[in-house]
Amino acid sequence: MSSSRHRLFRAGFAAITALGADRWLAPLARGRGIILTFHHVRPEPPEAFAPNALLSITPAFLDRTLTRLKDRGFEIVGLDDLPERLADPAPRRPFVVLTFDDGYRDNLIHARPVLARHGAPWTLFVTGDFADQGGRLWWIELERAVARLDRVTLASGLDCQARSGREKSAAFEAAYRTLRAGPEQVLLEEIAGLCRRAGLEPGTVAAELCLTWDELRALARDPAVTIGAHTLSHPMLAKHDADFARRELAESRSRIEAETGGCVRHLSYPVGDPTSAGARDFALARDLGFTTAVTTRPGHLFAGHAAHLHALPRVSVNGLHQTEAALASLLSGVPFLAWNRGRRLDVG
Repeated sequence: MSSSRHRLFRAGFAAITALGADRWLAPLARGRGIILTFHHVRPEPPEAFAPNALLSITPAFLDRTLTRLKDRGFEIVGLDDLPERLADPAPRRPFVVLTFDDGYRDNLIHARPVLARHGAPWTLFVTGDFADQGGRLWWIELERAVARLDRVTLASGLDCQARSGREKSAAFEAAYRTLRAGPEQVLLEEIAGLCRRAGLEPGTVAAELCLTWDELRALARDPAVTIGAHTLSHPMLAKHDADFARRELAESRSRIEAETGGCVRHLSYPVGDPTSAGARDFALARDLGFTTAVTTRPGHLFAGHAAHLHALPRVSVNGLHQTEAALASLLSGVPFLAWNRGRRLDVG
């Protein structure tokens, strides 16, 4: 997402709270509940060049988020409770579900103590290959490669200077946009090539950043933690055929259950936007017996989502907007008002 769009978001959040719309419009805009999306939680400030900084918040901001949720009357519930809460004909106070994608070790080190302090249940979505300490966290590989390179070139013809911080940001955005638009295998091969040109070995990031199976087994014993599936290899499912997608969903669940001894009932689609997960994948998740499956399509939850439990929207807690204004706006539902009124059940 470009810096200009983030500036617009910041201005919008500030305007919503300055006008008090986060409070007086909330009864109209807010749904029955929200699923929040998190990735990294770590105290270190981002580097000067950090295009993935939107995926990282500080423990202090997580703490402020949980405090704000309680102040605004939200009840923090586990993902297992969500279907019943949506189907309840006489809804209680609004609820929130906390979800963390990919299985990063910083969730254990930095997020878990904050969550425990608030008595908050949470769900960790695990990618099997990452827990094996392999797989491709390609968005991080791309960031690290661009940080080292003075020029970024792709077989598509993309050729960008990458000497200054501004050039690196532009090169990352151009490469990301180009590669995301094409086949996933091309994306993985091109980023592997950039890594090798930068003196990096592709496929080694998970061993540095992600939880091992031993760590996950210990975490799974915590009654506050629900372990969910995030596929085997973190593919954009919609870019692959149905047999591949089915294997990624079914075998990721089987692998986690075999490693942890628990029952996996919930799924998160990798990337999760309309280009990465669609109606076919929602049907696969339902047919394979997952209780819920979550996307990254933005929005609050409404009663009608009870009939679409395998295409649930979430609200991302963005590391570039760690402000009270952003948080108050997102929890109010006001930024999604037009979306929610016109497309509450965007399941296609």
